[in-house]
Amino acid sequence: MRNENKLTYNIILPAHNEEKHIRHALESIVNQTYLPNQIIVVNDNSTDGTSKIIEEFVQNHSYIQIINSGTKSTSHEPGSKIVEAFYKGFEKLNSDWDVIVKLDADVILPNHYFEEIISEFALNPTIGIAGGIATIFENGNWEYEKIGNKKQVRGPFKSYSKECFEKIGGLKKSIGWDTVDELLAEYYGFEIKVRPDLEVKLQKPTGTDYRNIHDVRTGQGFYKMDYGAWISLIAALKQSWNKKSIASFLALSKGYWNSVLNSDSKIVTKEEGQFIRKTRWDRILKRLKNRS
Repeated sequence: MRNENKLTYNIILPAHNEEKHIRHALESIVNQTYLPNQIIVVNDNSTDGTSKIIEEFVQNHSYIQIINSGTKSTSHEPGSKIVEAFYKGFEKLNSDWDVIVKLDADVILPNHYFEEIISEFALNPTIGIAGGIATIFENGNWEYEKIGNKKQVRGPFKSYSKECFEKIGGLKKSIGWDTVDELLAEYYGFEIKVRPDLEVKLQKPTGTDYRNIHDVRTGQGFYKMDYGAWISLIAALKQSWNKKSIASFLALSKGYWNSVLNSDSKIVTKEEGQFIRKTRWDRILKRLKNRS
């Protein structure tokens, strides 16, 4: 269903070797109670049957388009590779939009998901980023994936207002893009809206395709977002505690300090970095105060 009185939205969905999951993802999108104007699926150099499944949906739904990214790498790593695939699709958008959505190819959305999310943007123009919460199948049930927090919209299902997307400079081609985007949105005066009642199913737990490098890259992201040493240490401790993994802490720390030694480029300005550190410290101190 499309409603001319509502905000319009477009979806970009990068996919690399997702033949086991992408059919469920696309079915959950085409069965939405409020449909997008355009869906661009970026086939990111898949070597399995992903492309064939996408083509089936292209044939049956005029608003779905497939783009073959043509990148040389056959991997689908976190960070820049995913964002580069996103922009391959973004360049091909042929209709105007009020909200842009980046989805992973393994999500399963409630059928009223975008009806609700687009309504949030329409009701409150200060909302810059909106989404539900992530669940994974564990212990025979769909349960909240604890690696995130319920005040953040997770990377697999990000929706941005046009104004916010443009203000923050779009998605950063770096690990940490799906954390720094919200911090920058707040820097520019936008709100983040999380709907805990909208549970998005992730058919694969986060990092399944790149477990060996995910924590190292995340540590690099701490540096690139200009967290500083102490906030990076706290973030590494928190993430490794949630995973119950000392190896995770060591990998996160390795990533951060490698970036320090290499003097890697930051993905924020000096002023944005100052705001990010202040915001993170305020939240850390608030949590400590609430626990005392």
